[in-house]
Amino acid sequence: MKTTFRKKNTRPDPELLRLKAELLEAQGDLAQAYRQFNQALDPELVESCIYQISAVKARCNFLIRSIKERSPDAAAAAGMKGDAAWT
Repeated sequence: MKTTFRKKNTRPDPELLRLKAELLEAQGDLAQAYRQFNQALDPELVESCIYQISAVKARCNFLIRSIKERSPDAAAAAGMKGDAAWT
């Protein structure tokens, strides 16, 4: 006797999709903040870039935790371990 497994016909969670899209945007913001940091010459601009990097990292960590809470199986499959993914 052959056993077949069917995948549940579930619709993607719109909130989870929004969080993932926001995380991708935040990762782009982080890359931009690092580019600005690498080009900054004035000490005040360097300090500003450091604060910006720190803020975007905190946002990314929040989004990663939120994604994990909404979909722990998806987070495990994606290899997201630990809350401080950007530190």
